[in-house]
Amino acid sequence: MPHQPVYHHPAGPCRAVPRPGDPGWWPRQPQAPQPLGGRQGPDELFRGEEDHFHPSRIPCNTAYTLPSSQRKELFMADNGADDWRIAMTRERILRISLELAVCAIHPVPGHYRFTWTARLAFTYAPSVAEADVDVLLSIPMFLRLYLLGRVMLLHSKIFTDASSRSIGALNKITFNTRFVMKTLMTICPGTVLLVFSISSWVIAAWTVRVCERYHDKQEVTSNFLGAMWLISITFLSIGYGDMVPHTYCGKGVCLLTGIMGAGCTALVVAVVARKLELTKAEKHVHNFMMDTQLTKRVKNAAANVLRETWLIYKHTRLVKKPDQARVRKHQRKFLQAIHQAQKLRSVKIEQGRLSDQANSLADLAKTQGAMYELLSELHAQHEELEARLAALEARLDLLGASLQALPGLIVQATRPPPTPRPRPGPAAPSSPCRWPPAGPSDCG
Repeated sequence: MPHQPVYHHPAGPCRAVPRPGDPGWWPRQPQAPQPLGGRQGPDELFRGEEDHFHPSRIPCNTAYTLPSSQRKELFMADNGADDWRIAMTRERILRISLELAVCAIHPVPGHYRFTWTARLAFTYAPSVAEADVDVLLSIPMFLRLYLLGRVMLLHSKIFTDASSRSIGALNKITFNTRFVMKTLMTICPGTVLLVFSISSWVIAAWTVRVCERYHDKQEVTSNFLGAMWLISITFLSIGYGDMVPHTYCGKGVCLLTGIMGAGCTALVVAVVARKLELTKAEKHVHNFMMDTQLTKRVKNAAANVLRETWLIYKHTRLVKKPDQARVRKHQRKFLQAIHQAQKLRSVKIEQGRLSDQANSLADLAKTQGAMYELLSELHAQHEELEARLAALEARLDLLGASLQALPGLIVQATRPPPTPRPRPGPAAPSSPCRWPPAGPSDCG
């Protein structure tokens, strides 16, 4: 099977569907892949060094980078518009322009260098180095990572399921990347946070390594493992101070890493708190157990009151010589038992109030939804009953009109029909025959 031509653009390996006659596109025969290390071509950032990954490998697919144009076509099809300019608004034009600008950023072929001046962190001495232009063009290419959210949306089962889309349309729910992320955070929050944290660490460490490699003489932050250590302690808000960035680029990356770390920490706390929260059934069981224990303690306190009352009576009335020390001891225990019984009773009453108000926001939302459905059903039944009553009133009106017309119909039915009068007609011709005939000659 012959090789098909691979179309390349001078700006980089952003592949698209080839179109004949387009300027700047030419066929090139595919070459065998080269091993990592050594000179890889103009699209590689680090020439002669090991390369972990490069942002230029992020694909620039037209199906994912231009959804605004697809929305424009859908808008034209839905509204029956003939001209595409009708569907173009300022917001759509801005989004298309922004996506084209993000996908257009790419390292250019050739060797272009510029002078990069920075000030070292501890000595404050100026540092001047000749840096490659690919550094400025490679770091912004991470803006293409927004395409991952779009890929997750387009390949999500919720987005591709027709029944889910129908239910969402009925409830006025928009299926977008935010909704998909919310569902993932509800289904598997730990996995989502772990993947996001590790990905952020790797990307931030690579960016810090690129920013610091020209000004780090001790090779502390220019090493990938050292950059990972710096990003990890910044992400976790520890900050030992043993490693610091020298350039403004590295400082900005560390600042963004700290902000992302604070947000991820808050999300982890929220997820753990939600996992540790008791469910509705567990809350009912817990309240029942606590109520049972308090009931037992109240009964024990009441029994202690009765016991101490009996002992006081015994040592004061049933003995010849009362022991005042023992009487005072039982009186003290008697007062303590009464105080404990009153306290437990008040605690039980308070717990009963709390159990009545133990419904969480989710329970209240479910109750509100059930009440809304019940009211909707009652409203629909009320409307149906009103329609039936209106039909019944119409039938009753028709029946009343029929009853009013019934006497006239009865009179008309019972009246005898008039006798028809004979109409005068021509006289019958006289016959020569007489009846009864006297003889056969009378009738011929």
